[in-house]
Amino acid sequence: MNKKAVYAGTFDPMTLGHLDVVERAAKIFPELTVAIAAVTGKNTLFSQDERVELVEKAVAGLPNVTVTSFDGLLVEYARAQGAGVLIRGLRAFSDFEYEFQMALTNRRLAPDIETLFLMPKQDYSFLSSTNVKQVASLGGNVSEFVPKAVAAALTDKLKTDNR
Repeated sequence: MNKKAVYAGTFDPMTLGHLDVVERAAKIFPELTVAIAAVTGKNTLFSQDERVELVEKAVAGLPNVTVTSFDGLLVEYARAQGAGVLIRGLRAFSDFEYEFQMALTNRRLAPDIETLFLMPKQDYSFLSSTNVKQVASLGGNVSEFVPKAVAAALTDKLKTDNR
């Protein structure tokens, strides 16, 4: 079995649900790369460099986890990194159809790379980056939804953007 995995996403911003999936995957694989997508098809609040920095702060205590950014097809990135497994998080049944389609597409593109689905703790299953950004933009406290560095960055970013 390949001992290196990639957990890719936008992470705009990283939530405690994302972090929980990272921690779970880091227990399974000796090497885990959290890969921040450059081209997301989404309007991101944070730049790619900011997202990398925030995720690095969140995973600083996990010695077998590295954080990078990537552009292009995820399976090509994983192959270039020598990874044989893609980690995908499933929060709720509503995520399943999209993730299932992506996993099958990735399997067709790269049959040598497996997809492993992990669920976060039930406490985090409702979290999404979109909801966290909305709560923060309306002045709500998001400290119980995101790592500390992310909560501070959200506050700073939203103050700057609202000036």
